[in-house]
This record gives sequence, C-alpha cells and structure tokens, in this order.
Amino acid sequence: MDNFDETTRTLATSVLEHCRALGWKAATAESCTGGLIAGALTEIAGSSDVVDRGFVTYSNEAKMQMLGVPTETLAAHGAVSEQTARAMALGALANSDATVAVAVTGVAGPGGGSIEKPVGLVHFAAATPDSIVAEHRIFAGDRATVRLQTVLRALEMMLSRADEAH
Repeated sequence: MDNFDETTRTLATSVLEHCRALGWKAATAESCTGGLIAGALTEIAGSSDVVDRGFVTYSNEAKMQMLGVPTETLAAHGAVSEQTARAMALGALANSDATVAVAVTGVAGPGGGSIEKPVGLVHFAAATPDSIVAEHRIFAGDRATVRLQTVLRALEMMLSRADEAH
C-alpha cells in the first residue's frame, strides 16, 4: 500500500539518497504534520540507514520537553513562529544523531487561525550543525492539503541542505 503520492515518494527518495551519499542521518521535528514527514521518509524501503528519529511535538509542553524550545520563545512568539521553528530544528539536532533536521509548526485548520496567523500558515526550519534556514508559507486548501504541501516543502528544504553540502 502506498501512503503517499508519487511526487512525495520521489522527493523522499532523493532526500534519502543525498543524505546516504553524505553519510548523514536525518531527524524531523513536527507539529502541524503530526509525523507525516517522518512517515514519508520511512515509506521508502531502506530508509533506516538515514532516518534517525522523528519528534511529534504537537503541544508546547512537548516542544519544551523533547526539543528544548525555550519557554520564553513560546511566550514571546507563540508556537507558530519562525523562532519556534528554528528552536525545534536545533533541538532535533541536539537530541538526535542527525546531521540534518527539519522542523515545521503551523495552523493546518480548519480552525485555529487568526489575522496574524491565518489558517495555512506554516513556519519551516532546516538545520545542519553548520547552518540553519527558515521560511514561512501560507498554503491554501483544506487541512489535508496544507499538511501535504508542508511535507513536500519540508522535504525540499532537507534536500537543499544536502545539496549545499555536496
């Protein structure tokens, strides 16, 4: 049974191949996707030599306990923020054997949005021991669409980190 479409499978395969070629391990830190990024990677046979672990940190408590996201970051910026995404990615690196980590936090909907943080807003961060990049996107569509678009962009960011290391 294929749980992901061909685009997602192809992208996940590319991430695994690039990481494998570099001798890298990968970790994910996920909020709004609830483990789908790790799921896309582990859907591919042989992924165990690259995927170290995935953190599903849906609550603020989980973000603090599992990833070390500072209470002050959450209080000042909220769970859905660039600062939190960056802290999540760095926490995933610090709490794993990974060389590359990606983090996502957002509002998948259909509720929970605000003027400042609308439904579809997702913050991303991808980190290696040497660098971190962050961005945000606002995806249109229902909850499933927002989550799947988030998975694709997260995988693209992981692939980009590996490409830059070549």
